Amino acid sequence: MTLSTIDMGALAQRLSKLDEVKGRSPWADARIRFSRNKAAVAGVVLLVICFAYAFAGQLMASHTYDFTDFTIMGHAAELGAPSWAKGYYFGVDDLGRDLFARTAMGTRISLFVGVIGSSIAVVVGTLYGAISGYVGGRTDSIMMRIVDILLAVPFMFVIILLLVMFGKSLSMLFLGIGLLSWLGMARIVRGQTLTLKNKEFIEAARATGVSSGRIILRHIVPNLLGLVVVYATLLIPEMILTESFISFLGLGVQEPQTSLGELISEGAKTIRYGTLWQLGFPLTFFIITMFAFYFVGDGLRDALDPKDR
Repeated sequence: MTLSTIDMGALAQRLSKLDEVKGRSPWADARIRFSRNKAAVAGVVLLVICFAYAFAGQLMASHTYDFTDFTIMGHAAELGAPSWAKGYYFGVDDLGRDLFARTAMGTRISLFVGVIGSSIAVVVGTLYGAISGYVGGRTDSIMMRIVDILLAVPFMFVIILLLVMFGKSLSMLFLGIGLLSWLGMARIVRGQTLTLKNKEFIEAARATGVSSGRIILRHIVPNLLGLVVVYATLLIPEMILTESFISFLGLGVQEPQTSLGELISEGAKTIRYGTLWQLGFPLTFFIITMFAFYFVGDGLRDALDPKDR
């Protein structure tokens, strides 16, 4: 066996090993990049803890969220401090209600508002922006002028007006926040659609007779999925903050239900009497939830950015 034969055999073996190496899809690459972001991973862990507490906290509580302990009612500063022996892990509020159970309910409702409100905003904004950008022309101009006009209207004022006119209900809160938060999403999606509509695969689909609606749903929207996911993740804490502010004003969730904003409002009113726990525990979960969503959103943005691959 000559030296050239040995070299050729080694080269063939190396080439066969290279053929066995499988490439990674963009989503697999994004998952690896996301897992290397320590802040984003920590945000996921915190969100898991918050969701677990929100949905299982009342099962762990010794009392229901609307149970009133009349022996403590009105004496929360002296008798309502956190106590494992009494079963009040976070203490009680000024009305003698278990703060552990109420904080769990408040966290759950705030998460519901954030997730459902952002889902409505993402669906409406994505479809509106994709249609506007793809159709173009006068239709695009009219649709964008409508968005500009709506953006000029004070967002918080409209939500408060809806709640005052149609009643303080959780469904109206979902609807008002969701339907008025899609405007920014529509403008972003419209800009991305303008860059996609002239791509080769869109031209090929149009040339083969595919309808405009099918092109938007099957080709435009799937290519915007990364952008939509990142925007939705960053939109959820904004929804939670909006709901908390409205509930802080007393226009949001009504008794006996509660939210983190309502609990923070109640705790701020009674902190002068020494009931620091009534403000501290809801505020802690509010801050953890907000920072966790922002960390996850930043991690997704970096992981899905094609410029950093």
